[in-house]
Amino acid sequence: MAQKRSFNEGKRHFKKNKKQKKSTTASDGSNEDILLADVRRLLANTRLGTIKNEEEEEKKLPDQFSEVDLEISELSSTGDGLAQKDGQVYVVPFAAPGDTIRAKIYRHVEEESYFLADFVEVLSPSEHRTETPKCPYFTQCSGCQFQHLPYAFQLAHKRRVVEQAYQNFSNLSPKAVPEVGDTIGSPLQYGYRTKLTPHFDGPPGGRRDKRQGKQVTWPEVPPIGYMKKGTKKTMDIEDCPIGTEAVRGGMKRERKRVSDEIDKYQRGATLLLRESTERIKKSDNGQQLNGDGEKPEHDAVLEDRGDYIHRKTCITDSKAISTEYVDSFRFDNPAGAFFQNNNSILPLITQYIRDNILGTSPPTNSTPSRPTKPRIKNLVDAYSGSGFFTITLSSLFQKSIGIDISPQSIASASMNAKLNNLPEGATRFIAADAAKLFESLDVETYKPEETVVVLDPPRKGCDEGFIRQLLGFAPERICYARDVGWLVGGIAGEGKEEGEGKGVDGLYEIESLRGFDFFPQTGHVEGVAILRKKKNGVEDQRADEPAVKVESETAAKTPDPKVEEDVKQQPDAER
Repeated sequence: MAQKRSFNEGKRHFKKNKKQKKSTTASDGSNEDILLADVRRLLANTRLGTIKNEEEEEKKLPDQFSEVDLEISELSSTGDGLAQKDGQVYVVPFAAPGDTIRAKIYRHVEEESYFLADFVEVLSPSEHRTETPKCPYFTQCSGCQFQHLPYAFQLAHKRRVVEQAYQNFSNLSPKAVPEVGDTIGSPLQYGYRTKLTPHFDGPPGGRRDKRQGKQVTWPEVPPIGYMKKGTKKTMDIEDCPIGTEAVRGGMKRERKRVSDEIDKYQRGATLLLRESTERIKKSDNGQQLNGDGEKPEHDAVLEDRGDYIHRKTCITDSKAISTEYVDSFRFDNPAGAFFQNNNSILPLITQYIRDNILGTSPPTNSTPSRPTKPRIKNLVDAYSGSGFFTITLSSLFQKSIGIDISPQSIASASMNAKLNNLPEGATRFIAADAAKLFESLDVETYKPEETVVVLDPPRKGCDEGFIRQLLGFAPERICYARDVGWLVGGIAGEGKEEGEGKGVDGLYEIESLRGFDFFPQTGHVEGVAILRKKKNGVEDQRADEPAVKVESETAAKTPDPKVEEDVKQQPDAER
């Protein structure tokens, strides 16, 4: 059997594969869906999409691989620059509104009237292009989009991303969506990622040799790093400034180790770099920091935290236990398991949820709104993982329960509860399938009117079956919800009296909505919504028509409005 051709050594294919679908739409929440909504809006707003003279259009269109000069008008929700010219929209990365740039065309999406192009150079910089990128690979690596932009501009843009996500995809009327609050910024804009996963590809002919039982040989050390923007080619990257100091040190050591041991590998691999923290009381070891600030070990990073020293190292074994501290809470997890990768912002989001999760009493003529007497007694943390929200919010509730499908995550969460001295009777964790999650709850103990549900699902969000369960359970409040459109506007039925096709009314209204910047310098933003149960009966808060029509069956079912590490901006999502 002939060996399949590689991806053109990182170059793009422009001819459609016969097996590929012609439609340019993709699964809901995808990078393509988000970009397409922005393109359609821009074309509609400028009335460029109504031009019908195809012969005249054809004369104006640039050739593939040709260069074109463009003036960038805005940023898309994907982080790319958008320009308009001759009835077309041009999508160019690493740009800023107001830039005049030169770009190289590599794809024309004719049916949607837009071009994809590579950034070549800045001809005239925008007033917003004020920052000097700290990474020498910026404009080549697929990881960061915004190192040329001031942080305040990044935060303002991400607020618009959240606004547009609800306008384009929630299927809710404008009156059902409150004003989006200012984006909460990350205390660290560089040096914040506690996990990086660079990778390298196998040698040419390696798969063939392995199938034939031959020893795989490496003619040279392959590039070790991340994807080059817009290609399937791995770039060699020696350092990544958004990683923490400990992780960056681990990256240098792992690169050297792979170089020394490359012949031991039979194929390409992904490397794990995870920061782990040891908290040491100064009274227990006053010699950890000497007068010159020298480190006792070459691979340890020491941070002075008042009464404590944080000794940070980099773990490369996915099964080893990594430790993180969030305020005074300790979390131990297998290094390869999921945990939020920006530790610096975690105290801010947990405090925000503490301040808002119980709600406020309605204001009167004489009294302002104030926190309610704690009528909410219980917390249900769906998709709890290793217990981050369950544990950090537990002090607000009489009973807290975390539920996750992964037994390994539940084991870690139970251990973390013990590490933080939480009483077993008040905080516990159970493993359950999301499809039957609420069947695991004792509704006499967790009465819906006394319960708040915290949702932090995977990137794809919650499916319709789960949302039906949640609406059936009907907790008093919901926090960190992703599939807000269904919860507020309901699920349309198919005329059946019973079963999955029966329509379900939305029970909630959005109390507050804002973004958190977990990933500075990138296009990602995490949307956080606080929902309360409607008090005056069920209102129809669905929009008659979506703000932008997305011709996708899954998108029509109210896709995820949380745009962040959950819209993927980079091929190598874990970085």
